[in-house]
Amino acid sequence: MAECNRVDARMCNVRTTKNDMTRIDLRLAAWLGVLALSVASFGLREDVKWLTQWPRKLSIPVGDWIDVTVDWMAEHLSGLFAAIAWTVDQPLLGMRVVFAWLPWPVLIGAIVLLAYYCGGWRLALLSLMSLLYMVVVGYWEPAMLTLSMVAIAVPLSVIIGLLLGIISYSYRPVWRVVEPILDVMQAMPAFAYLVPMLLWFGLTPMLAVLTSAIYAIPPMTRTVVLGFSRVPVEAVEAAVMSGSTRAQILWWVRFPMSMPTMLLGLNQTIMAAFALVVFASIVGGKADIGYEVLLHLRKSQFGEALLSGIVITLFAILADRISRGYAQRRSISLGRRGQGYRKQLVIAVIVAIALTVIAQFVPLLRVYPEAWVVYPADALNDAVRWFTIEFFEVTKWIKQKALFFMLFPVRGGLEHSVRPHVWGIEFSSTVTWVYVGLMAVLIAAATRSWGWRGAMTVIFLGGLYYYGTTGTPWPVFIAVVTLLAWQVGGWRIGVFSLLGWSFMLLTGIWEPAMLSVYLCGAAVLVCFLLGTTLGIFAAVDDRFSAIIRPINDTLQTIPLFVFLIPVLMVFLHGDFSAFVAIIMYAIVPAIRYTEHGIRNVPPEIVEAARSFGTTRAQRLFQVELPLALPEIMLGLNQVVVFALAMLIVSSLLGTHDLGQKIYEALTRVETGKGLVAGFGIALVAMIADRIIQAWATRRKQELGLT
Repeated sequence: MAECNRVDARMCNVRTTKNDMTRIDLRLAAWLGVLALSVASFGLREDVKWLTQWPRKLSIPVGDWIDVTVDWMAEHLSGLFAAIAWTVDQPLLGMRVVFAWLPWPVLIGAIVLLAYYCGGWRLALLSLMSLLYMVVVGYWEPAMLTLSMVAIAVPLSVIIGLLLGIISYSYRPVWRVVEPILDVMQAMPAFAYLVPMLLWFGLTPMLAVLTSAIYAIPPMTRTVVLGFSRVPVEAVEAAVMSGSTRAQILWWVRFPMSMPTMLLGLNQTIMAAFALVVFASIVGGKADIGYEVLLHLRKSQFGEALLSGIVITLFAILADRISRGYAQRRSISLGRRGQGYRKQLVIAVIVAIALTVIAQFVPLLRVYPEAWVVYPADALNDAVRWFTIEFFEVTKWIKQKALFFMLFPVRGGLEHSVRPHVWGIEFSSTVTWVYVGLMAVLIAAATRSWGWRGAMTVIFLGGLYYYGTTGTPWPVFIAVVTLLAWQVGGWRIGVFSLLGWSFMLLTGIWEPAMLSVYLCGAAVLVCFLLGTTLGIFAAVDDRFSAIIRPINDTLQTIPLFVFLIPVLMVFLHGDFSAFVAIIMYAIVPAIRYTEHGIRNVPPEIVEAARSFGTTRAQRLFQVELPLALPEIMLGLNQVVVFALAMLIVSSLLGTHDLGQKIYEALTRVETGKGLVAGFGIALVAMIADRIIQAWATRRKQELGLT
């Protein structure tokens, strides 16, 4: 009997092995088919022009349809839009009057007291120094105008997001509809929101408030649904057994127990609203701090732009730290400290009222004297001018090497990149054959190390570097990405990828989409390699981690606009400046996820490896990194999302990608073109997200980490 069982087990193993081999053969056959399609497409691309340029006559005029719809809404729903505008504009005007009337010491004191309550004396000191900087450099009034817009936008987002989250959780069919809409809203570039809103509501500060409120809804909605779903079943069952109604369970059980999660959503909502308020200064700003930055950037006044950019950065840091501190504080019991804080609050209110009364008779407390303003813009401009002259050759060398050895080949291929003054040679057939030989060596090495998957990866990446994204026929690109999506995440993700890229082809935005892929892809590659390396160092060295953690916090808090200032100062306009700005903003997730993944490898596995006498390097590269790889790939996912977000802002640097199309549509009020380009960016982000998430989930399951 036992012998029969052993035979059955062996037969089962044989059948499993055959099934695995069949699956591998089918996957390899699919890639060989795509490889054959690629060879045919590249061979015919010179004769068959539509392989690289989709005929305009065959494009679907989705943008025109959107224009017609938006124009109809603007004409027939003007009364509704006017009512919405008036409803939002009145609180905004009132908030501006309040902030203008309150003496600056009172506002500073209130914010410092709030910071002390949420984060202790260190956060209070940071708040005091930050706010005093705004006063001393003369940016207090623009800062308060920005704060008034945020103060109206955030409550709107919270109320709408809270109601939408409650409805979505209570009625699952609603959530199935709302969830993909939230995905698109979060992936949609901020500029794209402004295009239809500009046509409906006009060029007013209220436009920034309303657009920011809509943009910041998804984080609040998601955290409400997530918080409710995490409430223990036992707590709900106990409430049901006590005779509670559905509404009582919602407000007395789910809502209080979900508060910590929802407060984290509040933090994300504040940051999203603040970011878009700064964005909206492009069209609806008037004397606020975002408008100041944009005005000085357009005039190439880098000293002034830097001073106003620091104000935005400090505001963002304070908003993040205070809201996060409040969320953490509400997550724990306050104990007896509540009485002491109530007494301090009463005292603070009395002092504020006294200062407000005194300020009516003391001009210094009402308006900071202009003679006391310290505005070192001229000195900063002189410093920038000196740096530009002294280090011109260095920055020129860095820019030239990066453009001709990396960016230009990825964009247009080696044929348009190999130049004698950089490469030292002319492009010729000899260069092509040398490249083919080098690729053959790399393919052989990849095959030996990683099998046919490694070989296919080298083949397609090598072809991309040789022909560039703009020189790659669209059937090849769509086939490669769709097959990758299908094999990694299943047929649903494969179909979604096929439909997404087909939309970009058929709507006429394929070329700017490929320019977006080139610029984003190159920046993501650098972010991933450099960020992973820094994350490894942070994981193995606590001192390095302590140094880099506050840098990461600051980089992730800084609004996207501000990254353009130092880049423009050093490298001026162009693709390379956008490339650097994207790296600066998008590198943080790669560092954080790598460190988190390595530090959270199960300690028993690390101890087992140590017991076998492995060295620190062996444990890192043979145990910790392989187990941390799914987490690292999730970091790559966030890098892609961050890079695409920064890509839109980088359109101000003169790029020619989808971000530039959105910016052009915004300046010309071409709603259809702007939304189609914005939806294209959203599709790229969502496709990358689905593929990477699917791979990371499957890998975790294979490693037994889920």
